[in-house]
Amino acid sequence: MVFVLTLASAASAQMMGGGIMRNTVPPSSQTLETLKTVTIDQRLNEQVPADLTFRDESGRAVRLGDYYGHKPIILNLQYFQCQMLCGEVTNGLVASLKTLKFDVNKEFEVLSVSFDPRETVEMAADKKKSTLQRYHRDGAEAGWHFLTGDQKNVETLTKSVGFSYQFDPKSGQWAHAAAIMLLTPEGKISRYFYGVEFAPKDLRLGLIEASQNKIGTVVDKVLLYCYHYNPETGKYGAVIMNVMRLAGAVTVLILGAFIFIMFRRDAAARPAAARIG
Repeated sequence: MVFVLTLASAASAQMMGGGIMRNTVPPSSQTLETLKTVTIDQRLNEQVPADLTFRDESGRAVRLGDYYGHKPIILNLQYFQCQMLCGEVTNGLVASLKTLKFDVNKEFEVLSVSFDPRETVEMAADKKKSTLQRYHRDGAEAGWHFLTGDQKNVETLTKSVGFSYQFDPKSGQWAHAAAIMLLTPEGKISRYFYGVEFAPKDLRLGLIEASQNKIGTVVDKVLLYCYHYNPETGKYGAVIMNVMRLAGAVTVLILGAFIFIMFRRDAAARPAAARIG
Protein backbone atom coordinates (compact mmCIF):
# COMPACT_ATOMS: atom_id res chain seq x y z
CA MET A 1 0.00 0.00 0.00
CA VAL A 2 1.40 3.39 -1.01
CA PHE A 3 0.25 6.71 0.42
CA VAL A 4 1.58 10.08 1.49
CA LEU A 5 1.42 11.19 5.09
CA THR A 6 2.66 14.22 6.93
CA LEU A 7 2.63 16.12 10.14
CA ALA A 8 1.18 19.33 8.70
CA SER A 9 2.98 21.62 11.08
CA ALA A 10 6.18 23.56 10.52
CA ALA A 11 6.46 26.25 7.86
CA SER A 12 9.94 24.90 7.17
CA ALA A 13 8.52 21.72 5.65
CA GLN A 14 8.96 21.30 1.91
CA MET A 15 7.86 18.93 -0.83
CA MET A 16 10.58 16.43 -1.60
CA GLY A 17 10.99 13.75 -4.28
CA GLY A 18 8.24 11.15 -4.37
CA GLY A 19 5.64 13.54 -3.00
CA ILE A 20 6.44 12.97 0.69
CA MET A 21 6.36 15.96 3.00
CA ARG A 22 9.55 16.15 5.07
CA ASN A 23 10.84 18.69 7.56
CA THR A 24 14.27 20.23 7.17
CA VAL A 25 15.01 19.32 10.80
CA PRO A 26 14.88 15.72 12.02
CA PRO A 27 11.53 14.86 13.62
CA SER A 28 11.44 14.13 17.33
CA SER A 29 10.79 10.63 18.61
CA GLN A 30 7.36 11.85 19.71
CA THR A 31 6.57 12.88 16.11
CA LEU A 32 7.74 9.50 14.79
CA GLU A 33 5.47 7.72 17.26
CA THR A 34 2.60 9.95 16.12
CA LEU A 35 3.17 9.10 12.46
CA LYS A 36 3.05 5.37 13.22
CA THR A 37 -0.64 5.72 14.08
CA VAL A 38 -1.46 7.68 10.91
CA THR A 39 -2.54 5.09 8.36
CA ILE A 40 -5.25 4.17 5.87
CA ASP A 41 -6.93 0.81 6.26
CA GLN A 42 -8.80 -0.06 3.09
CA ARG A 43 -12.38 -1.17 3.66
CA LEU A 44 -13.56 -1.82 0.14
CA ASN A 45 -17.27 -2.57 -0.34
CA GLU A 46 -18.14 -1.56 3.22
CA GLN A 47 -21.04 0.80 3.85
CA VAL A 48 -20.38 4.34 5.05
CA PRO A 49 -23.12 5.10 7.63
CA ALA A 50 -25.95 7.14 6.14
CA ASP A 51 -27.26 8.50 9.44
CA LEU A 52 -24.20 10.60 10.34
CA THR A 53 -25.09 14.29 10.68
CA PHE A 54 -23.06 17.33 9.64
CA ARG A 55 -23.58 20.92 8.60
CA ASP A 56 -22.90 22.08 5.06
CA GLU A 57 -21.25 25.35 4.06
CA SER A 58 -24.57 27.19 4.38
CA GLY A 59 -25.14 25.97 7.93
CA ARG A 60 -27.88 23.54 6.95
CA ALA A 61 -28.03 20.28 8.92
CA VAL A 62 -27.52 17.30 6.58
CA ARG A 63 -27.19 13.53 6.78
CA LEU A 64 -24.64 11.66 4.70
CA GLY A 65 -27.55 9.65 3.38
CA ASP A 66 -28.95 12.83 1.82
CA TYR A 67 -26.19 12.50 -0.80
CA TYR A 68 -26.76 8.81 -1.50
CA GLY A 69 -28.88 7.18 -4.15
CA HIS A 70 -28.08 9.15 -7.29
CA LYS A 71 -24.41 9.51 -8.30
CA PRO A 72 -20.97 8.21 -7.31
CA ILE A 73 -19.23 10.33 -4.68
CA ILE A 74 -15.65 11.46 -4.20
CA LEU A 75 -14.94 11.67 -0.45
CA ASN A 76 -12.18 14.13 0.42
CA LEU A 77 -11.27 14.14 4.14
CA GLN A 78 -9.29 17.20 5.20
CA TYR A 79 -9.35 20.16 7.52
CA PHE A 80 -10.01 23.53 6.01
CA GLN A 81 -7.35 25.53 7.90
CA CYS A 82 -4.55 23.16 6.87
CA GLN A 83 -1.83 25.13 5.13
CA MET A 84 0.05 22.22 3.66
CA LEU A 85 -0.99 18.70 2.70
CA CYS A 86 -4.76 19.22 2.58
CA GLY A 87 -4.30 22.04 0.11
CA GLU A 88 -2.02 19.87 -2.02
CA VAL A 89 -4.63 17.09 -2.11
CA THR A 90 -7.42 19.52 -3.02
CA ASN A 91 -5.30 21.18 -5.70
CA GLY A 92 -4.41 17.78 -7.15
CA LEU A 93 -8.05 16.73 -7.16
CA VAL A 94 -9.17 19.94 -8.86
CA ALA A 95 -6.42 19.67 -11.48
CA SER A 96 -7.46 16.11 -12.33
CA LEU A 97 -11.18 16.91 -12.40
CA LYS A 98 -10.60 19.83 -14.77
CA THR A 99 -9.22 17.44 -17.38
CA LEU A 100 -12.26 15.14 -17.25
CA LYS A 101 -15.34 15.55 -19.42
CA PHE A 102 -17.39 14.43 -16.42
CA ASP A 103 -18.77 17.35 -14.40
CA VAL A 104 -19.35 17.74 -10.69
CA ASN A 105 -23.12 17.62 -10.05
CA LYS A 106 -23.85 15.98 -13.40
CA GLU A 107 -22.03 12.64 -13.32
CA PHE A 108 -20.79 12.66 -9.70
CA GLU A 109 -20.65 14.63 -6.45
CA VAL A 110 -17.83 15.57 -4.07
CA LEU A 111 -17.95 15.62 -0.28
CA SER A 112 -15.12 17.55 1.34
CA VAL A 113 -15.46 16.82 5.05
CA SER A 114 -13.41 18.40 7.83
CA PHE A 115 -12.12 15.93 10.42
CA ASP A 116 -11.36 18.82 12.81
CA PRO A 117 -14.49 19.24 14.98
CA ARG A 118 -13.39 22.78 15.91
CA GLU A 119 -13.85 24.08 12.37
CA THR A 120 -16.86 26.21 11.52
CA VAL A 121 -19.46 26.67 8.82
CA GLU A 122 -17.75 29.91 7.82
CA MET A 123 -14.47 28.09 7.23
CA ALA A 124 -16.30 25.55 5.08
CA ALA A 125 -17.91 28.34 3.05
CA ASP A 126 -14.55 30.05 2.47
CA LYS A 127 -12.96 26.78 1.40
CA LYS A 128 -15.80 26.04 -1.01
CA LYS A 129 -15.53 29.48 -2.58
CA SER A 130 -11.78 29.22 -3.21
CA THR A 131 -12.02 25.64 -4.47
CA LEU A 132 -14.83 26.31 -6.93
CA GLN A 133 -13.02 29.37 -8.24
CA ARG A 134 -10.21 27.05 -9.32
CA TYR A 135 -12.53 24.33 -10.66
CA HIS A 136 -14.63 26.92 -12.51
CA ARG A 137 -17.44 24.87 -14.04
CA ASP A 138 -21.10 25.80 -14.18
CA GLY A 139 -23.34 24.06 -11.68
CA ALA A 140 -20.52 22.67 -9.55
CA GLU A 141 -21.69 24.58 -6.47
CA ALA A 142 -24.73 22.29 -6.26
CA GLY A 143 -22.62 19.12 -6.32
CA TRP A 144 -19.50 19.93 -4.29
CA HIS A 145 -20.33 20.04 -0.59
CA PHE A 146 -18.13 21.17 2.32
CA LEU A 147 -19.14 19.70 5.65
CA THR A 148 -18.26 20.20 9.32
CA GLY A 149 -19.40 18.10 12.26
CA ASP A 150 -18.95 17.23 15.90
CA GLN A 151 -16.31 14.83 17.15
CA LYS A 152 -18.63 11.81 17.42
CA ASN A 153 -19.87 12.00 13.81
CA VAL A 154 -16.41 12.83 12.47
CA GLU A 155 -14.79 9.88 14.25
CA THR A 156 -17.50 7.49 13.10
CA LEU A 157 -17.03 8.61 9.48
CA THR A 158 -13.24 8.43 9.49
CA LYS A 159 -13.24 5.01 11.18
CA SER A 160 -15.77 3.66 8.69
CA VAL A 161 -13.41 4.43 5.78
CA GLY A 162 -10.23 3.43 7.63
CA PHE A 163 -8.79 6.96 7.73
CA SER A 164 -6.75 7.60 10.89
CA TYR A 165 -5.22 10.88 12.00
CA GLN A 166 -3.81 12.41 15.19
CA PHE A 167 -3.55 15.87 16.67
CA ASP A 168 -0.09 17.13 17.56
CA PRO A 169 -0.48 19.54 20.50
CA LYS A 170 3.08 20.83 20.13
CA SER A 171 2.49 22.18 16.64
CA GLY A 172 -1.28 22.63 16.91
CA GLN A 173 -1.71 20.72 13.64
CA TRP A 174 -2.97 17.32 12.51
CA ALA A 175 -0.95 14.36 11.30
CA HIS A 176 -2.84 12.60 8.54
CA ALA A 177 -2.51 10.65 5.31
CA ALA A 178 -3.19 11.94 1.81
CA ALA A 179 -5.92 10.11 -0.07
CA ILE A 180 -9.38 10.36 -1.54
CA MET A 181 -12.06 7.67 -1.60
CA LEU A 182 -14.74 6.87 -4.16
CA LEU A 183 -18.18 5.78 -2.96
CA THR A 184 -20.95 4.12 -4.92
CA PRO A 185 -24.29 5.96 -5.15
CA GLU A 186 -25.43 3.79 -2.21
CA GLY A 187 -22.50 4.95 -0.07
CA LYS A 188 -20.28 1.85 -0.26
CA ILE A 189 -16.51 2.27 -0.52
CA SER A 190 -15.41 1.54 -4.08
CA ARG A 191 -11.84 2.81 -4.52
CA TYR A 192 -8.95 4.53 -2.69
CA PHE A 193 -6.53 6.83 -4.50
CA TYR A 194 -3.37 7.89 -2.65
CA GLY A 195 -1.11 10.92 -2.76
CA VAL A 196 -1.57 14.52 -3.85
CA GLU A 197 -1.87 13.93 -7.61
CA PHE A 198 -4.52 11.74 -9.20
CA ALA A 199 -4.13 10.41 -12.73
CA PRO A 200 -7.20 11.47 -14.75
CA LYS A 201 -7.40 7.99 -16.32
CA ASP A 202 -7.53 6.35 -12.87
CA LEU A 203 -10.08 8.83 -11.57
CA ARG A 204 -12.31 8.45 -14.62
CA LEU A 205 -12.24 4.65 -14.52
CA GLY A 206 -12.84 4.73 -10.78
CA LEU A 207 -15.89 6.95 -11.17
CA ILE A 208 -17.28 4.68 -13.88
CA GLU A 209 -16.85 1.62 -11.68
CA ALA A 210 -18.27 3.42 -8.63
CA SER A 211 -21.29 4.40 -10.71
CA GLN A 212 -21.74 0.69 -11.50
CA ASN A 213 -21.04 1.45 -15.17
CA LYS A 214 -23.95 3.89 -15.46
CA ILE A 215 -21.70 6.63 -16.82
CA GLY A 216 -18.98 6.57 -19.45
CA THR A 217 -18.71 5.51 -23.09
CA VAL A 218 -18.09 2.29 -25.00
CA VAL A 219 -14.40 3.21 -25.08
CA ASP A 220 -14.42 3.45 -21.28
CA LYS A 221 -15.92 -0.04 -21.06
CA VAL A 222 -13.10 -1.35 -23.26
CA LEU A 223 -10.52 0.36 -21.04
CA LEU A 224 -12.10 -1.18 -17.94
CA TYR A 225 -11.71 -4.58 -19.61
CA CYS A 226 -8.02 -3.91 -20.18
CA TYR A 227 -7.23 -2.09 -16.92
CA HIS A 228 -7.99 -3.33 -13.42
CA TYR A 229 -7.72 -1.52 -10.09
CA ASN A 230 -4.85 -2.59 -7.84
CA PRO A 231 -5.77 -1.90 -4.18
CA GLU A 232 -2.12 -2.10 -3.13
CA THR A 233 -1.09 0.85 -5.29
CA GLY A 234 -4.43 2.64 -5.62
CA LYS A 235 -3.97 2.73 -9.41
CA TYR A 236 -5.27 1.03 -12.54
CA GLY A 237 -2.83 -1.23 -14.32
CA ALA A 238 -3.00 -3.08 -17.63
CA VAL A 239 -4.15 -6.69 -17.53
CA ILE A 240 -1.90 -8.19 -20.20
CA MET A 241 -4.04 -11.26 -20.86
CA ASN A 242 -7.13 -9.12 -21.42
CA VAL A 243 -5.18 -6.77 -23.68
CA MET A 244 -3.95 -9.75 -25.71
CA ARG A 245 -7.46 -11.22 -25.93
CA LEU A 246 -8.84 -7.89 -27.11
CA ALA A 247 -6.03 -7.45 -29.63
CA GLY A 248 -6.68 -10.98 -30.90
CA ALA A 249 -10.39 -10.32 -31.25
CA VAL A 250 -9.72 -7.08 -33.15
CA THR A 251 -7.29 -8.90 -35.45
CA VAL A 252 -9.88 -11.60 -36.20
CA LEU A 253 -12.50 -8.93 -36.94
CA ILE A 254 -10.15 -7.08 -39.28
CA LEU A 255 -9.22 -10.29 -41.12
CA GLY A 256 -12.87 -11.30 -41.33
CA ALA A 257 -13.83 -7.91 -42.76
CA PHE A 258 -10.97 -8.10 -45.28
CA ILE A 259 -12.01 -11.59 -46.45
CA PHE A 260 -15.65 -10.52 -46.70
CA ILE A 261 -14.74 -7.48 -48.85
CA MET A 262 -12.53 -9.59 -51.12
CA PHE A 263 -15.32 -12.16 -51.63
CA ARG A 264 -17.76 -9.37 -52.46
CA ARG A 265 -15.36 -7.91 -55.02
CA ASP A 266 -14.72 -11.33 -56.54
CA ALA A 267 -18.45 -12.06 -56.75
CA ALA A 268 -19.10 -8.70 -58.41
CA ALA A 269 -16.28 -9.25 -60.93
CA ARG A 270 -17.57 -12.63 -62.19
CA PRO A 271 -20.77 -11.39 -63.98
CA ALA A 272 -18.79 -8.62 -65.63
CA ALA A 273 -16.22 -11.11 -66.91
CA ALA A 274 -18.99 -13.38 -68.24
CA ARG A 275 -20.56 -10.52 -70.23
CA ILE A 276 -17.22 -9.61 -71.80
CA GLY A 277 -16.65 -13.23 -72.79
